[in-house]
Amino acid sequence: MKARNLLIYLSMLYKGDFNQIYDHLVNKEEPPTDEEMQEMLKKVTSPCITILDEDYPDYLKQKTPHPPFVLYYYGDISLIKDENQNLAFIGSRKCSEYGQNITQEIVGEVCNKFTIVSGLAKGIDTCAHAACINKLGKTIAVLGSGIDVCYPESNHDLYEEIKRTGLLISEYPCDVTPCAKYFPMRNRIIVGLSRVVIITEAKKHSGTQISTAYALSTGKDVCCVPYPIQENSLCNHLIKQGAYMIESAKDLLEVLECDKEGPIFEL
Repeated sequence: MKARNLLIYLSMLYKGDFNQIYDHLVNKEEPPTDEEMQEMLKKVTSPCITILDEDYPDYLKQKTPHPPFVLYYYGDISLIKDENQNLAFIGSRKCSEYGQNITQEIVGEVCNKFTIVSGLAKGIDTCAHAACINKLGKTIAVLGSGIDVCYPESNHDLYEEIKRTGLLISEYPCDVTPCAKYFPMRNRIIVGLSRVVIITEAKKHSGTQISTAYALSTGKDVCCVPYPIQENSLCNHLIKQGAYMIESAKDLLEVLECDKEGPIFEL
């Protein structure tokens, strides 16, 4: 029984849940029969790579907390080959017009040099993906659902366009329904795939803080767009703590030219 096939089997059996797959392996539970294995593998609907494969990025294994055992995908998997070419844009699902505009502006000016990574959510994620596609750039959408499930449904056209011209990726197979616990897990992959994390709008105590924590724990820099002082802005809070303040694509490109090691601040 190939170890690779066992990982895919367990991923399908436990619907991509990292902890359940891990526990099964650690506890050395009874393996499936060859017939059970083959029947399960027939249900896989998309290409996939496992942590045992040569094309699974070393940086993802080494820097990401609990690196996914299996990644299902549609599109150009070579886009995850080099983390230095990938920039994560994240932020509020209920973003302001200002947040939309600054995201579109910055993404539009850097996507000819870098691949844009985000989570296909409403708000900033959608703006980042769409702005990249509009400039004929490459974008990666990391899903918090099964690889065959577009969530939210309102992003169906965007999902299909990324599938065609970029990369859709998920640790959840087939038609696994999205649920709240999947999104923090998805965030670690967004951060893990990227050189730098850019927050263009977010409120304090939002899910974006989870992504920030992942970035800092793995030594990745965080860049934030400033907001009026009256707003409950996570960006302003992080800037005060030492995150890079960026007001334009030029600012971001200057940050990317720096050769800093380790996180620049602590929460």
